[in-house]
Amino acid sequence: MTKFSRRIGMGLIASAAGLAALAPLQSFAQPAAAAQPPKPTVVLVHGAFADSSSWDGVVRRLQARHYPVIAAANPLRGPRFDAAAVAGIVDSIKGPVVLVGHSYGGSVISAAASGKANVKALVFVAAFAPEAGETAIGLTGKFPGSTLGPTLAPAVPLADGGKDLYIQQDKFPAQFAADVPLAKAHLMAVGQRPIAEAALNEPAETPAWKSVPSWFVYGDRDRNIPPAAMAFMAERAKAVKTVVVKGGSHVVMTSQPDAVMKVIAEAAAQGSSFQLGAR
Repeated sequence: MTKFSRRIGMGLIASAAGLAALAPLQSFAQPAAAAQPPKPTVVLVHGAFADSSSWDGVVRRLQARHYPVIAAANPLRGPRFDAAAVAGIVDSIKGPVVLVGHSYGGSVISAAASGKANVKALVFVAAFAPEAGETAIGLTGKFPGSTLGPTLAPAVPLADGGKDLYIQQDKFPAQFAADVPLAKAHLMAVGQRPIAEAALNEPAETPAWKSVPSWFVYGDRDRNIPPAAMAFMAERAKAVKTVVVKGGSHVVMTSQPDAVMKVIAEAAAQGSSFQLGAR
């Protein structure tokens, strides 16, 4: 081997040794990947004349995006009673929560979130967002458009003197779920949960939407709650975002689960970054 070739060989060895020595330093200098914050738990609260299965399409889509989800069984006895049940669920969850209410369930989540620091966002799905002292019946009648009254079945008397309300099964599809396939709408009619008549007349207490960022989504063909009433409530609540689903019935979470899921996912992602004064 010539002196020149020995010189090149020694140079290559030295370079390799230098790179080997730098490799640990370069590895050490690379910043560790930032830990992702846990996704909030989404608690879904159904309304009158529905049950937890009305959220099935939304649940599947949220779970596919790795959100923890609870579809609560709403007692439908009155905002205070029902809110206490939902608040118990919220208290059992470690970490942030997004509360989502459909129809009368909006009154429930607004009460349940009161004083709960881990509730980061509210989502009202074709739902009531009452002010203190307002009732579901009063808000429904505030604007024209609801055709619910004539479709109700005769009230079912209860042992405590109260009454339960159902929608007549043959009128249920057109009134409640006009954009749901007819066979499914008939099944929903059979499985509907009744609401206590008194629940619709119980005044709301101080609402959480005054302090918690809120999102609204509803259909423009809703026959239970007039769309104008929901637009009014969304504006009053200074909604972060309002989505109106074209052709959507009262059960947009069942008929349009993609649209509803997207609103919930946005609320879950952005809720904690909003402050009341900035809205």
